[in-house]
Amino acid sequence: MKIISFYTSEKQLIKKAASGTRDAQQRLYDQYAPKMLGVCRQYIKDAQFAEDVMVNGFLKVFTNLQTFKFEGSFEGWIRRIMIRESISYLRKKQFVVYDDEILDKSEHQNVSFSLADMNVEHIQMLIDALPDGYRTVFAMYAIEGYKHQEIGQMLGISESTSKSQLFKARRILQQKLKEQNSLGYGTE
Repeated sequence: MKIISFYTSEKQLIKKAASGTRDAQQRLYDQYAPKMLGVCRQYIKDAQFAEDVMVNGFLKVFTNLQTFKFEGSFEGWIRRIMIRESISYLRKKQFVVYDDEILDKSEHQNVSFSLADMNVEHIQMLIDALPDGYRTVFAMYAIEGYKHQEIGQMLGISESTSKSQLFKARRILQQKLKEQNSLGYGTE
C-alpha cells in the first residue's frame, strides 16, 4: 500500500491545523508530543501529571496556532508553551518554593559536575529528586538555556534567587554523583 502525504511541508501542515483540520492537528500532535512530554517531565516528577500538562499545552497550541507567525522554530514555540504550562501547573499546586538565600560568588564558581557517563533514566531520576524550586530553575537554565533574568521574570523571583537555586541544585546533584560514583551506581 502506498502512503500519500497530504501536506508537503510543515508550514502547510501548520496552516491546515490552524484552520481546524483534525487530521493535521493529529499529525502535529503525533510529531511533537514525545519531545514535549520530555519537556514537561523536566519540571513535573509524576509522568501522569506531566502528560496532563502536555495535553493542556497542546490545547493552547491548537487554540493559538493562528498566532504563530513562522518567524522562528515551530518546535521552539511549542516548547515555550509547554514550559509555561508546566510552571503554571507547579504554581497552581503550590509545589514550587524558592529559597531567597543569597550565596557568595565564590561558592557559585566551585560547583561543577559531569553527567556524560550516566544513562538518561538515571539522570532524570537524580533531577526528579531535587526540590521543586531547584529542579525548575535547573531545567530552565541547564536544559532549556534560559538566562537568570528570564527565569526570574517567568517565575516571579529575583535574578539572584534564580542563581542561588541553580547553585543549590548543582551542589545536590554533585553530592549525589559523588555518593553514587563511590558505590559504582548509575553508569552503564
